[in-house]
Amino acid sequence: MKKGFFQAYTDRAVVMRALRIAVIVGTILAAINHGDVFLSGGEIIWWKIILSYFVPYGVSTYSSAAQRVSKG
Repeated sequence: MKKGFFQAYTDRAVVMRALRIAVIVGTILAAINHGDVFLSGGEIIWWKIILSYFVPYGVSTYSSAAQRVSKG
């Protein structure tokens, strides 16, 4: 039986994998994009740092769910 996209998107394995990827890639992106601010003690724009984590989470979750749906 073919899984629906939402079911695949919310699958525990998909979510856990996406969280791991988001932590790793988000930290790298935050360091690259905001490292100078961290080191200089400048004002941190938190919503931009949060997006550094949400973007890889969304991409990973979407691609994993789409792959599961296409395989059935």
